[in-house]
Amino acid sequence: MTPQKVLIVGAGVAGPALAYWLTRHGFRTTVVERASDLRSSGNPIDVKGPAVPVAERMGLMPKLRGLATRATAITLLHPDGRAFARTALPTGDAAGVELARSDLSSALYETARDDAEFVFGDSVTRMHQDPDGVEVTFGRSAPRRFDLVVGADGMHSTTRRLVFGPETEFATDLGMYVATVPLPPEAVDLPHDMVLHNTPGRLLAIHPGRDNPLALFVFRGPSADGYDRHDTDRQKRLLTEAYAGVGWRAPELVERFRTHPAPFFDALNRVRMASWSRGRVALLGDAASSVALFGDGSSLAVAGAYTLAQALAEHPGDHARAFAAYETRHRRETDPRQRRIPPIIAALIPRTGRGVAARNCTAGAALRLSRRRLTPLAAVG
Repeated sequence: MTPQKVLIVGAGVAGPALAYWLTRHGFRTTVVERASDLRSSGNPIDVKGPAVPVAERMGLMPKLRGLATRATAITLLHPDGRAFARTALPTGDAAGVELARSDLSSALYETARDDAEFVFGDSVTRMHQDPDGVEVTFGRSAPRRFDLVVGADGMHSTTRRLVFGPETEFATDLGMYVATVPLPPEAVDLPHDMVLHNTPGRLLAIHPGRDNPLALFVFRGPSADGYDRHDTDRQKRLLTEAYAGVGWRAPELVERFRTHPAPFFDALNRVRMASWSRGRVALLGDAASSVALFGDGSSLAVAGAYTLAQALAEHPGDHARAFAAYETRHRRETDPRQRRIPPIIAALIPRTGRGVAARNCTAGAALRLSRRRLTPLAAVG
């Protein structure tokens, strides 16, 4: 049989992982990426849980562990900046690894680039399906025809918008924003600790990273209706207003964000869909089911890529059965994590001063009495 041609939209985490597995199952794979290169944030993300055995099968875990961040502990602060608890992060093979998103993206790309076609600096502008394939129109390249298309282009997926409908039909505004900005090495007081500081409705953290530390802001804010994720000036105003009057190192870190030319900022949404496929087009990663902020997004992207490629290989020539099998299996991983988002947000970013005090008291007591390890707060995945 002639190998099926698959277009993957997005070369972040899910896209290269899927390209790797599809090529090993005999598919002809093309990955198109809007950016001109592998530009990606330095935000820390995790490869853990279901992603670990997949990365091991790819032979990647030794390399990923070599790229791990320096964070080995979490220090919790009272609102006045006093430390009240410190705990070691989980270690060992079962704990997975935390690393910069850009490092994971590069490692995955390097495993796939020799066997898959990568097209950078281009984007999909239109798709038209017929019973035998998908005609795809690009912003720069000539139109091409593929047997299947997979949107691995993130929470703000163009593929999802073109095939399934506008983002507002699938994304729920969580009433929160997340932002990060790089810091110089000398800005870190504790070189191996992620330091977390809470005030009502706001979290501020310093993460040591590997080579480049960063400040992380997570805060409750006004509705994201009409929010323009490309309006950097408004983003800086929102963050500056949110952290006005916050103590500890907030003024210094807000100023870093305010004066940086291109900090990371986005509204937090939960993407949920009744179906991840329509005809010959399927979605993968945050495009289908986002669980951003809590360290699971990147892991689920890697695991989902393996599951989707396996399903397509098990049902050659029958994409409908393959997509259904992929979705059934992978929802077992994504759905429980989606349900946990509201209670985790409530615990990590309490709305009131009383809530912050109660959470700190509970966390401190738990650490003192049982030495139970806290779950690390990973930045956006």
